[in-house]
Amino acid sequence: MSEPASVSAGIAARYASALFELARDAGALKALDADAEALKSALAASPELSAMIASPVISRSEQAAAISAIAAKMGLNPLTANTLALMADKRRLFVLPQFLAELANLIAAEKGEITAEVTSAAKLTAAQAKKLAETLKAKVGKTVKLNATVDESLIGGLIVKLGSTMIDTSVKSKLASLQNAMKEVG
Repeated sequence: MSEPASVSAGIAARYASALFELARDAGALKALDADAEALKSALAASPELSAMIASPVISRSEQAAAISAIAAKMGLNPLTANTLALMADKRRLFVLPQFLAELANLIAAEKGEITAEVTSAAKLTAAQAKKLAETLKAKVGKTVKLNATVDESLIGGLIVKLGSTMIDTSVKSKLASLQNAMKEVG
C-alpha cells in the first residue's frame, strides 16, 4: 500500500471510529448505518460531490457550507452532520469514501455481520443469493451480506471473497487451469 493511501486510511479510520463510538453511546447505530448508506449512494450518483470533496481549489468554508447543505437536505443524523462539518473544517473530506467503508465495517462487526464480495457470470436470482448467504453463514457463523457484481467474462460460476478467503469456481478459471496443465504436458 502506498504511503498516501495508508495516511488516508488512517485518517478515515480515526474519524469513523470516533463517530461510531459516539453513535453507539447515543443508541443511534441504526441512524448511522442509514446515513452511511445514503452518503455512499450520493457519492456514487454524483460526480460533482466526489469532485467537491477531493478538490483542493474549493475553500474550507465553501466545502463546509456545501457539506452542511447536503447533510440538511439528506436529513442526516446530527452526529453524522457534525462529523462531516468537522471533516470539512479540517480539510479531511477527501477521505469520505474510505471513512464510509470503515464505518460500514464497524457497524457490520457490531451487528455480527460480514460482507462477502461475490462476482458471477450472470445476475444472481434472489433465491440463489439467499442460498449462498445461508451456506456462507453456516461456514463462518455470522450473518453474511452479499455485495454482488456481474462479470460476463467468467463464462459461468462464481468468485466469492470472504475476508481473506477466496473461492473461485468460475469456468474462466477452470479453463485457464486446464490450459496450463496442457502446456505442462506437451
